[in-house]
Amino acid sequence: MPEVTTEAKIFACTQSKTLAENIASHYGVPIGNVITSTYSDGEFQPSFEESVRGTRVFIIGSTNPGPNNLMEMLLMLDAAKRASARHITAVLPYFGWARQDRKDKPRVPIAAKLVAKMLETAGATRIITMDLHADQIQGFFERPVDHLFASTIFLEQIRDLNLDNLMIASPDMGGSKRAYAYSKALESEVVICYKQRAKANVISHMELIGDVTGKNVILVDDMVDTAGTLTKAADLMMERGAKSVRAICTHPILSGNAYERIENSKLEQLIVTDSIPLTQKSNKIKVVSCAKLFAEVMTRVHHNKSISSTFVM
Repeated sequence: MPEVTTEAKIFACTQSKTLAENIASHYGVPIGNVITSTYSDGEFQPSFEESVRGTRVFIIGSTNPGPNNLMEMLLMLDAAKRASARHITAVLPYFGWARQDRKDKPRVPIAAKLVAKMLETAGATRIITMDLHADQIQGFFERPVDHLFASTIFLEQIRDLNLDNLMIASPDMGGSKRAYAYSKALESEVVICYKQRAKANVISHMELIGDVTGKNVILVDDMVDTAGTLTKAADLMMERGAKSVRAICTHPILSGNAYERIENSKLEQLIVTDSIPLTQKSNKIKVVSCAKLFAEVMTRVHHNKSISSTFVM
């Protein structure tokens, strides 16, 4: 007999509660009831306050550091598994620890692979995420991975700017594939930044590959952490004759002095998604929601429909 499709249930990890509520609203179901008990030493225990037996469960939570965000996701996956949920989908708007996707020097971990295995061991039967730092991370999973692209959201934002002499830029060599995909969709030129790092989050040298004179430049990247690369690239492009520089980054980690750097830079605007909630307000930062995109994909997944139509690149 064919499997009966029951209504899905959506639950939120603490950090992503606002985004999860927006996703649930677009999906058309109320957000599930979860209570988290916390011990005096910081240990915590999430509890589903409704039955999930035999249902498809979507658990929404970005896993950016600190470690509590990942740990909460793991605990909720385990709780759903032990409560006999039929399908358990981990919805990770931002997949944290993704920068450690290979051994770039001796005696270091491959954290992205470790996190993938932890999620599967905890109970995830499917993963939905957006703009992974490295595409090959999908191969770290033995379960299906739906890798969404924020370009679905951002291309409309770029077109609405109605800029002449548009040029797409990548802040580093690793993001060149993403930049070329945007440029193809927008029929624009591309410039690449070549950077050398003294150590993590510290740039020792940056150079441009291409001419930005008289161009309205849009930098595209998967994340913005300390904003050192973005602001240095923006300042360099303005020095080289660019008309304006904006940036589009999917995941606003924005740690350290990132907000201050953005405010003091020559960046005209930074557009991000709500995959990670902002900790400060800035007149230069615009947030566009990814809730509708995730809700549409989750609906298609639940009803066993193709999601390829949601991909732009």
